[in-house]
Amino acid sequence: MAAPPLLAPPPLDSGARSLIQRVYALLPAEEQPHAVGGFVRDALLGRPPQVGHDLDLTVRGDALAVARMMAKALDGAFIPLDEGQRVARVAFQHQGQAWHVDLATQQGDLRQDLLRRDFTVDAMAAPLGALLGPGWPLQVVDPCGGRDDLVRRLIRQTSPSVFQEDGLRLLRAVRLSAHLGFQIEPATRESIRQNAACLGNVAWERIRDEFLGILACQKATGYLYDLDNLDLLCRVLPEMAGGKGVAQPKEHYWDVFRHNLETVGAVEGLLLRTYQPAWALEGVPWDDSLASSFNETVGEGHTRATLLKLAGLLHDIAKPAAKTVEASGRIRFFGHHTQGAVMARAALERLRLGRRAVRMVEAMVEHHLRPGQMSQGAEMPTPKAVYRYFRTAGEVAIDTLYLNLADYLAARGPLLEQREWTAYTNVIRHILESSRRQEEPSAARLLDGHELMSVLDLSPGPAIGRLLEAIQEAQATGEITTREEALALAQRIVASGPEAHHA
Repeated sequence: MAAPPLLAPPPLDSGARSLIQRVYALLPAEEQPHAVGGFVRDALLGRPPQVGHDLDLTVRGDALAVARMMAKALDGAFIPLDEGQRVARVAFQHQGQAWHVDLATQQGDLRQDLLRRDFTVDAMAAPLGALLGPGWPLQVVDPCGGRDDLVRRLIRQTSPSVFQEDGLRLLRAVRLSAHLGFQIEPATRESIRQNAACLGNVAWERIRDEFLGILACQKATGYLYDLDNLDLLCRVLPEMAGGKGVAQPKEHYWDVFRHNLETVGAVEGLLLRTYQPAWALEGVPWDDSLASSFNETVGEGHTRATLLKLAGLLHDIAKPAAKTVEASGRIRFFGHHTQGAVMARAALERLRLGRRAVRMVEAMVEHHLRPGQMSQGAEMPTPKAVYRYFRTAGEVAIDTLYLNLADYLAARGPLLEQREWTAYTNVIRHILESSRRQEEPSAARLLDGHELMSVLDLSPGPAIGRLLEAIQEAQATGEITTREEALALAQRIVASGPEAHHA
């Protein structure tokens, strides 16, 4: 078969050129700086560089010394990454955006250095100065055939030993596949399977970043299945293995394991408005404020959308342990949501996820059943039920509504019935709209703690806070509207005894 034609990419865009100009001006010519890796790959593909991602450079001299000099000149931060291998990072601001440049001392000549990299599409280099001119693709150094693999849309290992040298590359192959929309070449796939155990030698922090990078990509469910096919998924989250083959009640189309993976896809379909069948999106609440909320970054660079996918993957993780089968044959999973929250926290702490992100996912798992349990028969949830749900679920109350919707979709799968789904989305819409009405600044607080203590002759303490919370709840749900009604409510609570303060 004839080789595909080489790429003829357009010149770099103005943002990339200005970044390179600024960096290149600081580097002495004798350092022979070359851009390597993802920056060159994306430039050949005609993709603009991603703000905040690496510009990887090799230099002939001591990269640590060069990085220190660059950090000082750019008023940035010098971060040593591997002093033994002479690798360092410079973090700085460029045109109002955070960037970092990773510098490494070239090992041997340039071609030898590139041959030690992981995948052919990232084993290319270009002289940094040449990138400023239109003919830069002619100067790309490509000893492994990376440009041909870009055209073929393949992720290919540079040698059979790449995964033994660094087990993180096992996950990185899948992340690159997801990020670029490429296929992993068959021999490389087989090498991944044979070396899957090498992931056990990798620090959890590094595993976390690659794994969440996969979850953040579109069509994440397909890549999760690929991770499982490559014997990697349950090495990252061994808790998931127990769900394989665990049957569920008739309402569920998939077993526990596949249901968890399909929930990730349902989350994505809801948030990107791509779910099929398209009629399933018609009754789902959506507006610009919700879209903005799910794009919010929550520590360590992860968005709420990615954390919601993570919660979807873990939401039924405790079902195998909680499963019971009654004499009638009915399958139950009592307490799987609370037990699952504990298991999710342990798994995410092992992955060294940040504290806030762990709390958010844990809370979503714990409360994922509640939105569907708030209705009484054919009646919509009461204002008090809505208020208490939002108070308990806190900052992930809206996220959990969408997890609950995704859970429903992933339970029915291709057997989704439109009338039942429409009725269910009406409940979720009612919960969201009721909460928004309760949050409207229609009135200032009716009473404060000092007034309560003065009028009711109470001492400071937790009871005051509980009285104020009861008043706030009654005001939000429309039960009271005046200061006098608030005082009357507080008096009734106090008269009912201490136990009533916990209502």
